[in-house]
Amino acid sequence: MSYGRIAADNCRLQKMSCRFAKGDLRMTIIRKSLGKATPVQLLVMGFVLVILTGAILLALPISSSKGDWGPFIDALFTATSAISTTGLTVVDTGSYYSLFGQIVVLVLIQIGGLGYMVLIAFAAYAMGRRLSAPAAKVFQESLSGVSFDTAKRFALLTILFTFLFEFAGAVILSLYWMRQFSIWRSIYLGAFHSISGFCTAGFGLFSDNMCSCRPSVVVNLTVCLICIAGGIGFFVLIEAIDLLRKIARHRYPRRLSTHTRLALTASVVLMAGGAAIIFFAERPGSGQGLGERLLVSVFQSVSASTTTGYNTADIGAMSSTSLLTMIFLMFVGASPGGTGGGIKTTTFAALLLLLLSQWRGRQEVVMCGRQIPDSVLRRASAVALSAVLLVVCVTLVLTVSEKASFLQDLFEVVSGFGNVGLSTGITPSLTAAGKLMIILTMLAGRVGPLAMGFALVGRPEPSRVSYPRGEVYVG
Repeated sequence: MSYGRIAADNCRLQKMSCRFAKGDLRMTIIRKSLGKATPVQLLVMGFVLVILTGAILLALPISSSKGDWGPFIDALFTATSAISTTGLTVVDTGSYYSLFGQIVVLVLIQIGGLGYMVLIAFAAYAMGRRLSAPAAKVFQESLSGVSFDTAKRFALLTILFTFLFEFAGAVILSLYWMRQFSIWRSIYLGAFHSISGFCTAGFGLFSDNMCSCRPSVVVNLTVCLICIAGGIGFFVLIEAIDLLRKIARHRYPRRLSTHTRLALTASVVLMAGGAAIIFFAERPGSGQGLGERLLVSVFQSVSASTTTGYNTADIGAMSSTSLLTMIFLMFVGASPGGTGGGIKTTTFAALLLLLLSQWRGRQEVVMCGRQIPDSVLRRASAVALSAVLLVVCVTLVLTVSEKASFLQDLFEVVSGFGNVGLSTGITPSLTAAGKLMIILTMLAGRVGPLAMGFALVGRPEPSRVSYPRGEVYVG
């Protein structure tokens, strides 16, 4: 072997060593960067990674019914809408996407509904392993209220509840649609809409969403029940099961927690009040009886309150009173620890109780004989104010970039923030700037506006200085 060849081989080895060294250096930098990231930042990065993966899959020709490459901005919009369980679409899901594309959307909906950290935790526990300390912190951040000790039980029960409700909904809907479609098509439609309903996503495979099922009591009742089950929160569902177990075994105490009472009370009041307003605000359509009007009113109120996004009525043709009512319901949204969005029912209820206590001149905020901590009230105020600022800013941008009316722009933004999916019909005609703003709004609504702020600010630093109090006059 010549000396020249030996020298060339040594040169190649040195270059390969340099490449490996640079690769190790990059991996070290990435590990250090991830090590410095807060749990909230890791949570947001995880969602972004899943969204980008879904967008790439949806842009492939295999995802299109025509076999063509799809616009990436549309694929990104659909992936974000699915992972945030929003349901807003710029294309018709049932006709635009192939079976592969529809399954990708369905998988993203399931991941978004449960939360990818719940799936990771379930997989770890199924293999007999425990979550690492950093992973446990991200899990707790994704579902505030879950302690490290109860993480395993919560993950397992979440998966169990999801399977039971989705399976029951799929069976009922499949049996209903077997009168119109083949067996396999009915099973697929039932499973898709049941999963989408429980995850409060609102994606449908029919061009008119659920309008063709408007007179059906079976479809209305089934969809409403699985939507409520998904939107009420797994905390409430788990506590309800524990209560039934205590009743069956004659055990005490049987008192529901303050959170469950607050969530249930707020949900019932909002759904019933919204249904009543929509019922009286909408004029009867041709051939529409009292029972059908009542079904539509209840369905749309439940759909908006649970942030599902299914509709049995033409949203764009509804009155301003109904649209404004639905905007409020979408903004409040579902309960914490569930699949729905919005600022949450308990946030709104806590702020309402704070207002009532101020009117009465009381210092403490009390619910069912329990005082709500000041830290909870401060967090509720921050969440609500952050949401209002986000909605106002995005609506302001849409009034410039879009040609729709102000009420249509506001409805679209609140629907995106609340992860609802209801629309007056302007979603397909959004400009690229409008689509991008709604994408960011849906992501912020999924992880929470306060969490987005934490992700941007970074690791919080405690104040080292105690400042004197200043007098500020408000009100």
